[in-house]
Amino acid sequence: MASLIEKQLFKSLFSFFLLVLLFSDTVLGSRKTLDQKKPCKHFSFYFHDILYDGDNVANATSAAIVSPPGLGNFKFGKFVIFDDPITMDKNYLSEPVARAQGFYFYDMKMDFNAWFCYTLVFNSTQHKGTLNIMGADLMMEPTRDLSVVGGTGDFFMARGIATFVTDIFQGAKYFRVKMDIKLYECY
Repeated sequence: MASLIEKQLFKSLFSFFLLVLLFSDTVLGSRKTLDQKKPCKHFSFYFHDILYDGDNVANATSAAIVSPPGLGNFKFGKFVIFDDPITMDKNYLSEPVARAQGFYFYDMKMDFNAWFCYTLVFNSTQHKGTLNIMGADLMMEPTRDLSVVGGTGDFFMARGIATFVTDIFQGAKYFRVKMDIKLYECY
């Protein structure tokens, strides 16, 4: 009788360990390791923004839809919609490789700070699809990192970092930002 119980116990334990081994191998096999030093894709682009001022309808690529007066010197509460060209070089008139479509708003009363949410829309022979980017742009910092939170087409479910460096700033009329995009998760 004791031998029968020992055999049942052995079978149960053996089955349990096989099950644990099977599931642990499945979980470990499905994990994707990310090497933050080696992105799977890397791009550098220039983001050009010309704010509508009432006289530049033909050239404007963005418009303030809300700009409450009297909230301080840092544009707090200003909300801007944009459809900006993205180029490979600093020249605004270069052939766009994508369009940045989205919005930003100023969200700090004591300093210049904006929160961006936009989609890079690619439709060229080189790339097709979108990259979705969002995050805080701490404008007084020399470099700022925003999150790449997804994408479609050539960038299906991509994740990574878009580093901003202000290249030129001409008051409220025009700014150009260099975007260094590193994708660490590519499918």
